[in-house]
Amino acid sequence: MSPDTRPRADPVLAPPVSGGVPLAEIDAVFMAIVEDHRDQVFSTALRLTGRRAEAEDLTADTFLSAYRSLSGFDYERLDTLHPRAWLSAIVVNAWRNRCRNASRRPVLAALLTVERPDPADHLQSVEQQIENRDDGKRLAGMLLELPDRQRIAVVLRYIGDLPVAEIAEVMGCPTGSVKSLISRGLDRLRPLAATEDAAGAEDATTTRGGPR
Repeated sequence: MSPDTRPRADPVLAPPVSGGVPLAEIDAVFMAIVEDHRDQVFSTALRLTGRRAEAEDLTADTFLSAYRSLSGFDYERLDTLHPRAWLSAIVVNAWRNRCRNASRRPVLAALLTVERPDPADHLQSVEQQIENRDDGKRLAGMLLELPDRQRIAVVLRYIGDLPVAEIAEVMGCPTGSVKSLISRGLDRLRPLAATEDAAGAEDATTTRGGPR
């Protein structure tokens, strides 16, 4: 049988060996994954939830689930793991579970709906702001206006930096559907951004005492 010559993305262990993985090695792999992907997971969580406190909780839940999953991996699964896509799938599923749980608690769901997203920064183009990795919050407020699937697709593409094929795996849909979701999401964000920019310009004029 000819060896598999396909390139492996983001390998996290050296050549695979048969048998179980000692806990010490699992711990080392997990710490490396946290170090390399913590910012990505938090940024994704922040753009999905729109609120820093929720994003911190969601990030913690994501890495807890990731560690539990890693504990059941063998060397072959570790060697072929793509951490960025894998963590993106975990954070999206954790966020969806939180949304479902909130919908079953009407009082909490109402509070979450009324609460405004954290205040925000100004943006240039929609794509440029989405690609901005700081904790700017204006974009988070606009992303909350998107339907869930559009928000997931846009966030995974521009915050998670995933290729369309991997987003399709995370979302369980064809690549064409992902491209459509991203396109429709950006189309919905652009008028929101224009409205926000107009409001910001008006506020700035008022602060300066109006036009002379």
